[in-house]
Formats: sequence, structure tokens, C-alpha cells
Amino acid sequence: MKEPFVETRELSYRYESADAAEPRVLRDLSVTIGKGEFVAVLGHNGSGKSTFAKLLNMILTPTGGKVFVMGKDITDENMTDEEVLALRKRMGMVFQNPDNQLVATIVEDDVAFGPENLGVPSKEIRRRVDEALSELGMSDYATHEPHRLSGGQKQRVAIAGILAMLPDCIIFDESTAMLDPVGRKEVMDAVVRLNREKGITVIMITHYMEEAALADRIIVLNDGRVLLDGSPEAVFEEEALLRSCGLAVPQCTELVHRLREAGIPLDGACVFPEQCAELIMKSLNKER
Repeated sequence: MKEPFVETRELSYRYESADAAEPRVLRDLSVTIGKGEFVAVLGHNGSGKSTFAKLLNMILTPTGGKVFVMGKDITDENMTDEEVLALRKRMGMVFQNPDNQLVATIVEDDVAFGPENLGVPSKEIRRRVDEALSELGMSDYATHEPHRLSGGQKQRVAIAGILAMLPDCIIFDESTAMLDPVGRKEVMDAVVRLNREKGITVIMITHYMEEAALADRIIVLNDGRVLLDGSPEAVFEEEALLRSCGLAVPQCTELVHRLREAGIPLDGACVFPEQCAELIMKSLNKER
């Protein structure tokens, strides 16, 4: 296990508007996410995954339990405003609709918005903006108007704005849900690169199995509790359990499961199409 970056202990949450008889959205959730990990969080609608993300980013305050960021208890009522701000700088969040996160009329001004509000000096802001746009492949659009960009480009600008604040962790809350397949690929390529090359801890809330397959680890939530926690290969082997709580597996994984049920021996895990093709070719070669 890598050095812990985020840890929850018996974390619970119930929305104030909920009836007292209604179950908690999160119930005694205890998970640890390591520094530099790429973790995907899956779950059906209402499973608590978005609430979990907002609790980690201090947008919501838990009903019960503790949240630790880099070993510090962010639920401690005795924390000073300065300590809270320092921890908030460590965690960035990208939401579902990029239009809700873009605030300026020019791309580079939007990316500069966060650092400016943190009081970063002008020369350093310029450097961060240029570097963030370059990392996201958006340098050529620095002087463009955000509303004229595609959905995938807008979301990459939103990510650049978070990246310019130099966070240690970025939480993506269904950040590709409103994008077409091209836009989703653009964003996911950027997410994977930031994690692999920059070492940024990534927590991705998603309902796309193919996106979750790119993660180091998958946490599946069901009715506010952890149902599964493991590698994509291990989690997607539990097809029946996933389907019982309204989730699917990647298409290539499902194909391998169906072929096995039909009596075709396929040895090994499969979460990507290339792996699927390799397993089938090995099986065909054995029969020759």
C-alpha cells in the first residue's frame, strides 16, 4: 500500500432534507487511498459515490466518522481557517458540466482564475497557465472563447484550471458524463497522463466501465457501503455481483465470460479489447 493520502473511518452522511427514517447515504465507510493512486469509484445512482467525493473535498461535512487528508483530520472542529485552506489547496475537483466551472471569457484567463484567488504572483501565474494548458494539449486555444470549444475541450480547460493550482489530488465527479465518445477519450487520456507522469492522485467517480478499467483500483459502492475493492481485473471477475446491484462490466470482459459459459477455455483476466483478443488467439492456437 502506498503512503495514505486520503483515509475515511466509519464515514456516514445523511442529507438534512431526508426523512429521519431514511437510510444514510453513506454508512460507516472506511477506505484508504494512497498517494499517487488512480482509484475509480463505481456505483448505481444513489449509491453515495458523489456524496463521497464531496465529503473528501470538504464541500459537505460528514454526519459521522472521520476524514483524514495527508494524516490530518479535516473533520476536526478545532482546525483553523488557515489549516482548512491549506488542505483545500491540496484537493481539486472537476464536475460533470464544464460550463458550470468556466468563469472567464478567454481560456487563459479561466485557467488563471484559481491561482489568482490563491494570491500567486503574476509571473508564477503566467508560468502555471502556460504549463497547465500545455499538459492538457490546449496551448493553441489560450486566447479562444471557452463557449466556442467542444465539450471535451471545455472539460480539459476546466482540468487545466485545477492543475494550475498545483493540487496533489484531483477528484473527477462524473466529469465525462456529458461528453461524446471523442470528448471522453480526450479527457481520459489527459487524466491518465496526469496520474502516470505527474504522480497526481486521481479519484474518479464514473459509471463508464471502460474508464474504470484504466484505474489502478476500483471501489464499488452499494447502498452507502463498500461492496468490492480491488484491481479492475479482480472486480470485473465478479460479474454476477455487479449485475445484482445494477452495474455492468466492460464489453470485452462480458464477451470472455459468455465464451467461458459456452465451454470455450479462456485463461486470464480481461478488461481491455487487446487482452480479449489475446485470450481468444491463445485458445485458438491450443486447439490447432
